[in-house]
Amino acid sequence: MKPTSPGPLVGILVVVALATWAAIMMSDYGRLPLLPWTAIPTLLLLALGEGYSGWATKARLARKPGTKPVEPLAVARLAALGKASAYAGAVFGGVFAGFALHTVQLLDRETPRGEFFISTGSFVSCVLLVCAALYLEHCCRVPKKPEDEERR
Repeated sequence: MKPTSPGPLVGILVVVALATWAAIMMSDYGRLPLLPWTAIPTLLLLALGEGYSGWATKARLARKPGTKPVEPLAVARLAALGKASAYAGAVFGGVFAGFALHTVQLLDRETPRGEFFISTGSFVSCVLLVCAALYLEHCCRVPKKPEDEERR
């Protein structure tokens, strides 16, 4: 499995944001359901959990004192979780960015103004989730042995 590169994630986010913005422009915005504010704390908790998991896994892989050795299969699962979360965060971040692009034009109205703040907060939470997922994936790499570094 190759490490996830941030470039494709940014590309996915931009494409999904533009597609969402175009879809909202073509539809009747008033008929769409309101965005849930609960997405913000949910995504922030996921980002916090993945960041902590990355930190703990890195310490366990480095065999720091007071930590238990980690199962190789568990590390592979965490790496897969990080990769999946990074892509999911990019897609959902694009959706929220598309809503923010549309509602920024309607800030003089009460409901779209609330939707703008919710979609912007959710977008920022998605970006934090992507960053935490990339960190988790990075922490799941097998540390290099000192003799491997001397060969270079």
